[in-house]
Amino acid sequence: MSNVKIGLEVHGYLVTKEKLFCRCPTNYKKGNTKPNTNICPICCGYPGSKPMLPNEEAIKESIAIALMLECKLSEKALIWQRKHYDWPDLPKGYQDTISGSYSVPVGSGGEFLGIRIREVHLEEDPAAWNPDTGEVDYNRCGLPLVEIVTEPDFKSSKEVREWLKKLIITLGYIKALEKDAGIKADVNISTSGERVEIKNINSLNSIMKAVEYETARQEAETKKGNTVKRETRAFDEANGITILMREKEQAEDYRFIPDPDLPIMLHDKNLAAKIEKELPELPHAKTNRFVKQHKIETDTAEVLSQNRAISEFYEQVLNFGIDKKLASYWVTIELLRILNWNKKQLEDVSINPGHFSELLKMIEKKEITETAAKKLLNRFIPKSFNPKEKLKETARIEDKEELEKICVDILKNNPKAVQDFKSGEKKALDFLLGQVMAATKGRADSRIAREILLKLLK
Repeated sequence: MSNVKIGLEVHGYLVTKEKLFCRCPTNYKKGNTKPNTNICPICCGYPGSKPMLPNEEAIKESIAIALMLECKLSEKALIWQRKHYDWPDLPKGYQDTISGSYSVPVGSGGEFLGIRIREVHLEEDPAAWNPDTGEVDYNRCGLPLVEIVTEPDFKSSKEVREWLKKLIITLGYIKALEKDAGIKADVNISTSGERVEIKNINSLNSIMKAVEYETARQEAETKKGNTVKRETRAFDEANGITILMREKEQAEDYRFIPDPDLPIMLHDKNLAAKIEKELPELPHAKTNRFVKQHKIETDTAEVLSQNRAISEFYEQVLNFGIDKKLASYWVTIELLRILNWNKKQLEDVSINPGHFSELLKMIEKKEITETAAKKLLNRFIPKSFNPKEKLKETARIEDKEELEKICVDILKNNPKAVQDFKSGEKKALDFLLGQVMAATKGRADSRIAREILLKLLK
């Protein structure tokens, strides 16, 4: 394993309302749209159709991703290239991409958590082809993809998985990647010189298994005295093995040529500066700051930093003077509990940090038990409220003078029940007590109310 070199080509769907070169809507939720309904002559490659100008939001998001990964933005012109290959998922016969022999990427020479980033570029997605049935769904064709290419700096499957998890969390901070679509990755592995590419793996577990199998396969070939060939393989998830697809293409095999129908693009330095200024603090930097500044455990800080909205909510709560450890517990355990139970994200509901802080202050002052506080918090979905006011509305009435006034009114308004009780009907007392409970919306202490009713009736 010491000689293994692993590099990634990570593809993620960008968050846009329209496809890259046409007005067809993007829809990433699987099973949510019938096949071949979000299509037009442009994304289906009809003869004579021409692409529209590239989607502006996709370009901005690709710049933001490059900057977050500490890439240097290209000062040269960005040229759209036609990457040619014959495959059923490519109706035009080529894929438009800002990569290839005559192009420069959006950004290059970056670094993320110790792994060098070779380049970040933008391209369109092919269609979805099912090789078993031959069916092709063009809904996906033309969706905007960002591709992040690393140097072969990984040494193990575990390292790949952990790095990818943190990359997904980081890119989630700028909401550039469509969370319902997931990511795809091509994995390049070399143990003895020539590298083998494993195409289109779409889950972290599958990536990990593919790396482990392919590494073992190459090492076994070398031990037998065989040469590992440069080739493209697919990962068979059912059997946990990689299988040969084709001999690996070289760049010249794709016949890259500039696309004459798409404009050359130049970076706007003012736009790039504005995007960079608006970038959030990175999750791993936030974790380190939380540990040092708020004196909380690293594990807790990592949980808080996994979601930008949660981490910002935590610091908003601290602005109300809440103890840092108490706040971190209630945010990472109890708040996440009710969100998970209701299958919601914090962004999907309306929880006021002030209301949440008031709840924690009541715990600190022992005005309420933790059990009671959890019950109140359960009711914060979908919208929070002032827990102190709600507690007053629901607090049990134990004051005898207040209850006696209520009981007098109940007896006055129910003369028949009073007479029935005096005639020996014991159920009449239960009826009168029920009227007290109804009048107080269940807040009256039933034991004390019963004693007062008996006293008044006698």
